[in-house]
Amino acid sequence: MGLPPVWVRRLLLGPLVILLAATLLTTLPVWLLLALAVSPLVPGRLRVPRLVFLMIVYLVWDAFALVSLAVLWVASGFGWKIRSPWFQRAHYVLTGFFLRILFWFAKWSLHLEIEVVGTDPDTAQPGRPEIVASRHAGPGDSFTLIHGLVNWFDREPRIVLKAALQWDPAVDVLLNRLPNRFISPGRTGSASLEEQIGDLATGLDENDAFVIFPEGGNFTPRRKVNAIARLRARGLHDMAGRAEQMRNLLPPKPGGLLAAIEAAPDAGVIFVAHTGLDRMLTVSDVWRELPMDKKLVMRFWSVPPEEVPAGEQERIDWLYDWWARIDAWIDEHRPAPRPLWTPRRSGDQAPPRA
Repeated sequence: MGLPPVWVRRLLLGPLVILLAATLLTTLPVWLLLALAVSPLVPGRLRVPRLVFLMIVYLVWDAFALVSLAVLWVASGFGWKIRSPWFQRAHYVLTGFFLRILFWFAKWSLHLEIEVVGTDPDTAQPGRPEIVASRHAGPGDSFTLIHGLVNWFDREPRIVLKAALQWDPAVDVLLNRLPNRFISPGRTGSASLEEQIGDLATGLDENDAFVIFPEGGNFTPRRKVNAIARLRARGLHDMAGRAEQMRNLLPPKPGGLLAAIEAAPDAGVIFVAHTGLDRMLTVSDVWRELPMDKKLVMRFWSVPPEEVPAGEQERIDWLYDWWARIDAWIDEHRPAPRPLWTPRRSGDQAPPRA
């Protein structure tokens, strides 16, 4: 389904979310009582109430964000100064605030634990712009990465995202006001995808983090087979052979990352692997995995700019080397499948950082 025009998203989807959130919030006890009533009929510990609570929390969170963004729009002179440095910074602060709220609810209701290991943007070299190349494993991991960049490392992300994410009204409004780029496969407009990414990566400053997901989508066996077939059809047999060795990742598309490196030669490159929420891609996945009690582990590797290869083919080989390393790391750290019934764990710890 195609994305509606901007005016439809602003005038219909946004107000609809606010109205729905207000309705659900005022009737929250009714929904929770109904969920509790059917909970004994469903396997798992409070699975139905948890899912209902999460859905209502997210809608209210989205609505609250939209109202806050409307206030900023009015304060900026009804959009006149919305892209000025002060208001851009205000939007990043607002992003951090709402992500902290979202993750507080996730930790409280789902017993989600987050552990960060490796050389992250805070310790690699403070004051250096970074290009962050991350595996693609669903919205939960992506939200966690942006939450970490904004709230743990005080970075201002520039993100390459799928255009379909603009179905979420708050994401749509907020990220379109900041230097991000929504892309649609096969619809690049007047400029190529690499040119758009290069433009976005130009002019990174000391607290910027350019975020890109080289796979271009979440891993599924069918997508992997199709991606390898496309590589072979283009005569890229070596890349196809290397992709076949990966168990957890799609073959990376080097064009976007190489364009970003070319546009920001002084930036370091940080590769990100994560595991723990790999199977949380759809509402049905969330239903299957609840009650969650999960641990998400994020691993950062930092490459200084002087260690990035110079030639195009060398950079492609280098990217595939890193993707093989990330694939092996995921194999080693993927959590074991959990049974449908699990005893409750006592206590909950703050996210550790190693």
